[in-house]
Amino acid sequence: MRVISGDFGGRRLKPVPGMKTRPTTDKIKENIFNIIGPYFDGGLVLDMYAGSGGLSIEAVSRGMDSATLIDKQFAAIKTIKENVEVTKAKDRFEVIKGDSKKIIQMLATKGNKYSMAFFDPPYALQTIEKDLQELIGLNLLTSDAIIICEVSDEVELPEKIGYLNRVREQHYGITKIVIYKGE
Repeated sequence: MRVISGDFGGRRLKPVPGMKTRPTTDKIKENIFNIIGPYFDGGLVLDMYAGSGGLSIEAVSRGMDSATLIDKQFAAIKTIKENVEVTKAKDRFEVIKGDSKKIIQMLATKGNKYSMAFFDPPYALQTIEKDLQELIGLNLLTSDAIIICEVSDEVELPEKIGYLNRVREQHYGITKIVIYKGE
C-alpha cells in the first residue's frame, strides 16, 4: 500500500495487522480518485471506518485541508497513527478511537462541515444509509459533499439519501464502490 499521488505521493503505508480489516487496494483507490478528483482545492474529510487511514491520507495528499479518521479497533488506530507519521503533516489529521456513531455526535458540537466522507464498514455491519441520514441530520456535511462507500457487491444502496444522489457505482470483483454527491 502506498500514497499514489499528491504531496505525500509514493510514501508507503502499513496495512492493519490481522484479518479484521480489508484494506482498499491501490488499484481501487486510484480508480476512486480518478472518478472523484483527482485533485482538490481544500475541504474537510471524514472517514467513519478508517482502517489503515489510506483513503483519507490520499485525499489530504491530493489537496483536502484535513481529515478526521475514526475507528474503534486498537490495531487500526495504531496503524493510522503510524501512517499519519509518514506524511510528516500530523497536524492535518485528527485520529479518534471509538464507535463512529458516538463520535459523530461529538463532532456535531464542533461546527465542522465535511465536504468528503469515506464509508468502508465491515461488510457484515452495513449501516451506511442510516449513518448518512444521521450525518445529514446533524448538519455535518456540506451541501455539495462527495460520499465514497465501499461495500460488498451484494449490497444495494438507494439512489438517493436525503439530498445526496448516487452518481456512480463501480464493481471490482466482490467489492463495489458507490459514490454520492450533494445537490
